Amino acid sequence: MKRLLLDVHVLLDVLLDRDPWAGSASALWAGVESGKARGFIPAHGVTTIHSLMRKARGGPFADRGISDLLSVFDVARVDAAVLKAALSLRFADFEDAVCAAAGGAARCDLLVTRDPAGFRGSPVEVVSPGEALVRLTSRQKAAPRRR
Repeated sequence: MKRLLLDVHVLLDVLLDRDPWAGSASALWAGVESGKARGFIPAHGVTTIHSLMRKARGGPFADRGISDLLSVFDVARVDAAVLKAALSLRFADFEDAVCAAAGGAARCDLLVTRDPAGFRGSPVEVVSPGEALVRLTSRQKAAPRRR
């Protein structure tokens, strides 16, 4: 089973129903929820998501969103080792580096983001939500049929 780390923005696309990205992000979330892949979010992203959801639609909405998120996704740890690994990546955006390092520490196969250019040099292969969906779908179709 593929292990996917979803970037904060991909998750916010679902939780805040942000067009035009919500469709593919929602389909990817559904794939994780149905067991086609195992989904992760970096620990530092949970607080960021809550803060942005609270600002957009209030505290109760943010609390429900985090509850939904944690019922579907595992949390990739962010500790001193992950932060040191992130520093060594030398990304322009440290938050992206932490996300990539957390995905590496969680042994993720893919890091799903709308900004692949921001993750050049990632220890985890970087793909768009659409590409992640294609891979999950093609993997399902390629499975041998039992007779």
